[in-house]
Amino acid sequence: MSTLSTVIMAAGKGTRMKSDLPKVLHPLNGRAMVHYVIDVAEQLNSEKIVLIVGHKRELVKEECKERPVDFAVQDPQLGTGHAVQQTEPFFRDYEGDILVLSGDVPLLTAHTLREMVEGHHNSGATATLLTARLEDPSGYGRIIRDDRGHVEAIVEHKDANAEQLKIDEINVGIYMFKARALFDALKRVKNDNAQGEYYLPDVIPMFLAEGKTVNAVVAKSFDETRGINTIEQLKEAEAILNKRS
Repeated sequence: MSTLSTVIMAAGKGTRMKSDLPKVLHPLNGRAMVHYVIDVAEQLNSEKIVLIVGHKRELVKEECKERPVDFAVQDPQLGTGHAVQQTEPFFRDYEGDILVLSGDVPLLTAHTLREMVEGHHNSGATATLLTARLEDPSGYGRIIRDDRGHVEAIVEHKDANAEQLKIDEINVGIYMFKARALFDALKRVKNDNAQGEYYLPDVIPMFLAEGKTVNAVVAKSFDETRGINTIEQLKEAEAILNKRS
């Protein structure tokens, strides 16, 4: 069984939260939301948990100083691919898998992530995406699968043809990778986009072009995969957590 480590992206500002507090420190039922993500990484018995910090990083480090995490610093913040690249020094001789979580997606359960880990191992994939099904998937990247059920492409909503727009399976931005392949691919990601940033999902087409297997595992509930970008979404997440308990 391959070893598993978890990287958590927690460098963002959270401008839409209308506050200067790092987004992951906003309280969810009285706890900073990043703690829920660290909890789930611990429940998976992650060999290492690396928290990527950036905006007001001293506050995030202070909040998490009692937790079993290492801190990688992303400064300046040049996109999700660049963020994950900052964790490479922690994985110099590491041959296992890396799960990439977001510090602003606090509702994911260990049960769902274990299914993802299992699917990743059983398929022998280089990369595995967590996906969800939505009645109205407008705006989301669609998952195109081949005859074997493996991922053939992720097509952004704006680039999708009429057939592809009918697909209700979407990419939710949670990934698992073979560590070596991930860091090798990140070195080759380009930033030729309007933002001038390096995006983590750009490694997926690279793997597909090299004939590597990319797998996808569907989360039972879209609610688990919700990212929190606004105070309204924070309140919705609190309601979901309260229902669970």
